[in-house]
Amino acid sequence: MKHTLKYISSICLLFSMFMSYAQENTATPTAKETVPVKSQTVATKSEVQEVVKPDSIKTDRYGLRVGVDLYKLTRGLYDKDYKGVEFTGDWRLTKKYYLAAELGFEDKTTDDDRLNSSATGTYIKGGFDYNVYQNWLDMENLITIGMRGGFSTFSQQLNSYKIYNPNPYWGEQPPIVDGQKYNGLTAGWLEVAMGLKAEVFNNVFVGFGVQLKLLLANSKPEGFDNLYIPGFNRTYDGSFGIGFNYTVSYFIPIYKKKIVIPTNPKTAPKK
Repeated sequence: MKHTLKYISSICLLFSMFMSYAQENTATPTAKETVPVKSQTVATKSEVQEVVKPDSIKTDRYGLRVGVDLYKLTRGLYDKDYKGVEFTGDWRLTKKYYLAAELGFEDKTTDDDRLNSSATGTYIKGGFDYNVYQNWLDMENLITIGMRGGFSTFSQQLNSYKIYNPNPYWGEQPPIVDGQKYNGLTAGWLEVAMGLKAEVFNNVFVGFGVQLKLLLANSKPEGFDNLYIPGFNRTYDGSFGIGFNYTVSYFIPIYKKKIVIPTNPKTAPKK
């Protein structure tokens, strides 16, 4: 019995020693430290470099443009009662303004119901044109509106006339041949001129124009009226008249001006 108790107590002692030893040497599982991986995002900054384009340079030409009115020049080929010629010219003052003038000669026979007369004389017109057209690049086309003052000196010849008969029972009387000539007549007017010119070849321009006229002064011959005034055209509509021309002209460049056109809006001059 004693041996049995010793044996049991020895086993219990050994068991308790073993348990204490196991508690001391059993490694408690250590949690592994997980080091978070820092995701380094590399932000690539795209450098937007502003490309500054150089300013463009435009060259404007200044000079004299001379031409002739083809309408008046060729009208005599199909109208036996007309002979005439008109020379045109303009000088560029600024980017938009032009000095303009016309010089011409006309010989026109007018056959009215009661009289037949011939007007012969010269005229000159002077004023300015304003170009309303915005050209591309180095184009030099024009769409113009302007004003002119006109003056004409001429003569009237009364070729024949008919006496008015309110009771033509015996028919119309034959015309009376006169042939009297009145010299030293003058007339003056203002006109608004509108036209266009297009460059068809190098320095060669073709143009078309319309004029609205207002007669201001008119010295009439004795006994009848001026049916036609050189430069003003016919006077059937009272003090108002109209005219047009079809011109071909040549531009003679004299000098040039360079204009800087800024392409960068930041450097453009403020208006």
